[in-house]
Amino acid sequence: MLIEIRDERPDDIATVREVNRRAFGQEQESNIVDALRTNGGVLLSLVAIMDDRAIGHIIYSPVSVGDMVKGAALGPMAVLPEHQRQGIGSKLVEAGNRKMKDAGYPFIIVVGHAEYYPRFGFRPASQYGIKCEWDLPDDVFMVRILDLAKMQGVYGLAKYRDEFSTVC
Repeated sequence: MLIEIRDERPDDIATVREVNRRAFGQEQESNIVDALRTNGGVLLSLVAIMDDRAIGHIIYSPVSVGDMVKGAALGPMAVLPEHQRQGIGSKLVEAGNRKMKDAGYPFIIVVGHAEYYPRFGFRPASQYGIKCEWDLPDDVFMVRILDLAKMQGVYGLAKYRDEFSTVC
């Protein structure tokens, strides 16, 4: 199985919408991705391509902690149900996280499965004094620190873009 991870292109938009809708079984994540794209809220959007079609997608958007530091929020990340548990999501996360680190972002925040994201270096954000703006269990709100020096003394409320709270 040959998988290519590449930047999203304009002709991927409809397929990315379908990937998110099918992976999550609802429209909300697709609507958030569309709103981020429309409102200039995308730092990075990657697709996993197999046989010339998108079967997976990951997006990163700006997030801030307090008034101190700007970082990246990972998500949503989606893989078509028939291609899940084959390492495609891992390839997307690894490629995206590497690009965020190379771009100089000091941290990445994710709301996700507590058993999945720690393999990529994510830890509960509360361990670093970072809180979520939404009421979530501690183990699903995680952070991966990419630059320890830039994160010294950084703590407080993580603020996502408005699309995450206003789009349904």
